[in-house]
Amino acid sequence: MKSLVRDLLQFGSIVRRARKKGGMSQSELGAKAGVRQAMISLVENGRAAKLETVLVVLAALDLELQVAPRSHARGGNIEDLF
Repeated sequence: MKSLVRDLLQFGSIVRRARKKGGMSQSELGAKAGVRQAMISLVENGRAAKLETVLVVLAALDLELQVAPRSHARGGNIEDLF
């Protein structure tokens, strides 16, 4: 699953979808990641978290963080996207 994330709410939504797809509760994901359920809730709701927390939560979901140059597509012409 590849997803583009540009803000914390988008990231939280991806974490929530992955958690639910894996059939885990927030408490179960927290236990697997070594963080409290409250932290999983904060992450899923787009609240700031330390990068270390983000990485352990992603690892617990068998996901990873990749960094790429930011795309600068404009909404004008579809040809600009390709």
